[in-house]
Amino acid sequence: MTDNELMLAVRGGDIDKLGQLFETHHKRLYNFFRQHTGNRQASEDLVQEVFLRMLKYRHTYKGDGNFESWMYGITRNARIDYYREHSVEYVDLEETGNLIRDTPGPEESFSQKSDIAVLQRALLKLPEDKRELLVMSRFNNMRYKEIGKILGCTVGAVKVRMYRAMKELTDTFMELTGGGHHEM
Repeated sequence: MTDNELMLAVRGGDIDKLGQLFETHHKRLYNFFRQHTGNRQASEDLVQEVFLRMLKYRHTYKGDGNFESWMYGITRNARIDYYREHSVEYVDLEETGNLIRDTPGPEESFSQKSDIAVLQRALLKLPEDKRELLVMSRFNNMRYKEIGKILGCTVGAVKVRMYRAMKELTDTFMELTGGGHHEM
């Protein structure tokens, strides 16, 4: 079954299908929240919150669009509510390298691990709106059209925002590494 079919079944009362959606999407959502909060426990809690909201608001799912766009709309709202409730942003920089990967990769060299840690720190230093955009695009591989739907803007506006976010990320990365040459 596709995600769309599963969510339509959940909307129709087959609540057990939500478990299949959880298995498919929980790692990506966890990584999304980890990139925003830098906090493992908060990220786990937020993933649970997203699936509770999906269950609660299942009647709003129309089934005529992209399931992931609908899910990320809920995800974005859960993140915004989290920041309203927790006015102080907690970032556990010691744990930023512990992101869950969908597929295990080969052992990385020390230099690559160091660059990844610096990149994650640079990402956490960005303003929330730019970090959100980069996480959706680069980490969750969402298309600009999907991001535009979630953010309520045009594809052109997404492209401009992406350019600005990438420039700021690059500048922050270079600042953290002392301006040395690094590939991104």
